[in-house]
Order: sequence, then structure tokens, then C-alpha cells
Amino acid sequence: MTDTDRELDPALRELSDWAGDAPPLSPAARHRARTRLLSAMEGRRPLWRRPGLRIAVSGLATAAVAATVLVAVRTDDGSTTAHPGTVRPVTARTVLAGAAAYERKHPRTVPSPPRDDQFIYTKEIIKETNRATGETKSYVDETWRSVDNTRPSWVMEIGKGWWSKPYKKRPGDHVESVSVWPPQDWSRLEKLPTDPERLILSLLHKSGPNDRNDSIDEVRDDEWWDVEFSLAGLLKLVPVMPDGLRAAAYEALGMVPGVKAVPNQKDAKGRTGVAITYDDPNRPGRGGFGTYMIFDPKTYEFLGFRDIRTSGDGVRKKIYTQLSYLDSWAITDRAKQRP
Repeated sequence: MTDTDRELDPALRELSDWAGDAPPLSPAARHRARTRLLSAMEGRRPLWRRPGLRIAVSGLATAAVAATVLVAVRTDDGSTTAHPGTVRPVTARTVLAGAAAYERKHPRTVPSPPRDDQFIYTKEIIKETNRATGETKSYVDETWRSVDNTRPSWVMEIGKGWWSKPYKKRPGDHVESVSVWPPQDWSRLEKLPTDPERLILSLLHKSGPNDRNDSIDEVRDDEWWDVEFSLAGLLKLVPVMPDGLRAAAYEALGMVPGVKAVPNQKDAKGRTGVAITYDDPNRPGRGGFGTYMIFDPKTYEFLGFRDIRTSGDGVRKKIYTQLSYLDSWAITDRAKQRP
């Protein structure tokens, strides 16, 4: 029996044990059962159907095992396990599906869409530790980004701020070759699909809904890295989105080969969560945008980021571990205007 068979059989047994005359499952229970079954079946479904684009199956199987962590299953009454003392495996795709479900229940909403002439204010808390010395410093970064990127933005990183001038087209530039990602302006964000598969196809071209009638089965293995980079950048750098887009981005990220779950990761507040990270199967060792996205292991609420920063080179090179989270955000009429 293969590892996939062992994962799939318990899921099927759960279905077979359900009595036909039992009351219907609640939406939450039905979602959990579907997610677990899909996660168990992932190993049986071909990842790419186009000839010549398959990568080593054994490598993917290893990655799938590595992407599985153990967490307790929450039941409808709020308890953390269906049976005392038991845990069930959860994949990165399951974590991100849970994050999408949490986002739909607790969306970040705005009274009205931000105008192009406004700014998106964010306040980010960063805790940075020097890996060599163990010294830890904390920073409060406040940023005002121009919604349509036509006005100077005030940007801060680890306590230092500067004015970021908007991009100006240079002679010889083609309009289609110049783009700012991720977009802040609402008109561009609204063009992004809230269906996760269509969102993936859209991000390949950075042009909004894709009209080529493609399927994600046709995404080349060397294109997935760019998809992950775009999704992670969207999730990290855009604090407020049109309804359904953030949830779709979580689900789309769960479809990217090489995305995996890592248990027992601390966030900036000291909470233990399950982290999502990425290792490009096409080029092992190459990650994506950022390092870890940390989620609550029970509710799948997003807790914050873990990143690596380096400074200097040679003997002067320093490596820092950064833990960060979004403290607050707002829409303002001017840069440096307090919300």
C-alpha cells in the first residue's frame, strides 16, 4: 500500500461510516470533510496533463509528505478533536483553504473603495533578531502608498523612511512592459478574478481576467514560481481588497506545486502556528516572495510573516530573522495623514 493509499483510506472510511439516515452535515463539517478528502486525493491526481511538462513524480511525492503536518481537528461544538488523543494530517492546501474560509467569515471591508487620489496607510510591527548575537530590536513601520502610484509614497522599512517617487515612463518603454505589482488601485484589483483557478491564469499575464480559455493544467512548470511570487506579494502588500479576492488568493496559493506547511512556528507575539512556505520544485532551494506565512493551527486565522534579512557581505555579513504583523491600516487623503 502506498503512502497516498494510507492517507486516502481513512478519509473514505469516514464516509462509509456515515449512516444514510443521519441528519445532513453542517456546512462547516461538510467543508472539512471535502477538504480532507481532496487533500488525501492530491497524490492520485496528475498535476500536469500536457506531455513534456511533468517533473519527477517521486520528488513531488516526497514534497507532499513534507508538506503534511499534524494538527488537531476542530469539531462543530468547538472541541479540538473528534476523538480524544487523535490528530489528523493537514496539507498546505488544507491550511490555505481554512484561511480562505476564515477570511470569508472575517473580511477586511471598507465603507467605500479607495479613490485613485488617496493613499493606503499601513502600520506594521517588526521584531528582528540578529542570528549571530541573538540581539532583538523592534520597529514600527508606517507607510502611505499612493493608490494609483501617480503620487509620491512614504515608505518605511525597519524604522527608516523615504519618499518613493511614482514610476515615469521612459523613452522606448512599451505600455505592456511596464507594470507595478501588486496593484493598489481598486479598478485593477476589481479586474482580478475571485475564482482561484482563473486568478492563477490572470496572474501569469498581469492583465486581469485571462481570455485565452486556458486551464491551470497547461501552466508550465517554470511558470509556477512567478505565480507564487505574485500571489504572495498580493497577500503581503495589499491590506484591503475587493470582496472575495483575498480568499481566492489563499486558495490559489494552495494549488501551487512546492507550497508546503511547516508546524510549530512562532509569530511576532510568541504564538505558535503552522506556517506556509515555498520551495520551487523546478529549482530546489529557490523560494518565493518572503519566507513564511504563519496561521493559527486551529482557526487558520492569519497571524503574520517570518522573513530573512541580510546586510553587508563577506565577514561583515549579518543575517536577521524578521517576525512581523499588520497592526492597522486605513485610507487617507494625503501621505503622512494620521487615520
